[in-house]
Amino acid sequence: MTVLVTGSAGRIGRAIYIHLANLGYQVRGVDLTPCSTADLVGDLCDDEVRRQALEGITALVHTAALHAPHVGLAPQQRFQQINVTLTQQLVEEGVRQGLKQVVFTSTTALYGHSSEPTRGRAAWVDEQAVPQPRTVYHTTKLEAESWLRRFSEQTGLPVTVLRMSRCFPEAVDIMAVYRLNRGIDARDVACGHELALRRSLPGFNLFNLSAASPFTPQDTQALYEDAASLIRQTLPELAVEFDRRGWSLPHSLDRVYDAGAATRALGWQPKHGFESVLALYDQGLAEVLPPGWQAAR
Repeated sequence: MTVLVTGSAGRIGRAIYIHLANLGYQVRGVDLTPCSTADLVGDLCDDEVRRQALEGITALVHTAALHAPHVGLAPQQRFQQINVTLTQQLVEEGVRQGLKQVVFTSTTALYGHSSEPTRGRAAWVDEQAVPQPRTVYHTTKLEAESWLRRFSEQTGLPVTVLRMSRCFPEAVDIMAVYRLNRGIDARDVACGHELALRRSLPGFNLFNLSAASPFTPQDTQALYEDAASLIRQTLPELAVEFDRRGWSLPHSLDRVYDAGAATRALGWQPKHGFESVLALYDQGLAEVLPPGWQAAR
């Protein structure tokens, strides 16, 4: 299997590229930004760059996109070009050259209003939740997913969409708690993509990727009304760490992204929970920022 990773200089693309290479895959990375994981530097919107990138490729991992930070900076037509049209062009050109499967990196953010609490309960968000996008970023990622579903149904091309939850550097006290309900480590994201490639499930498949949660749907009222008490009861080791460090547990959590389907279908087991966040912070790595960082910006 020869895998093309688009956006391979980015946070997630780079993690996937390195993970695949370490496992012995033949990997080609492409990005606009020069990087050790970008074997080809160029703009995939260019027909020749796209053709060159896909030559000899049997599997595509498509992470390249405009993201939430681009909202308000890039025009809507640019979101449409990069997130939707480029996805179509890559897959169509890839199939002409012998592409056998696609793994598409998407986002749980596109659930939008569906991930908001209702009737005094946190939202429990699995793949059955109907997305209610808020921004052009969400809308265009959802449009790309819908096109991939139609293409897969029409051609039989195996396509797996992975909607990953929050995964970027932020304050340690926030990040540690988010690993309980709405965050994930880039290493676990990379593992999920590799398993999707290895399994190559037939047809179109869609899964949430989020860190393992200790909560259940029966906890949604308690999560919304008194998350701190539920955390102390469910994960006393986390509460002890927060007390020792002088950090406060949240009063309320508004959602849980359920990744159980990926666990069942792919055999995926996320490994990096709140303990990993604290360990990275204690090592002084830039992956995790000081507590209160968002409030101080």
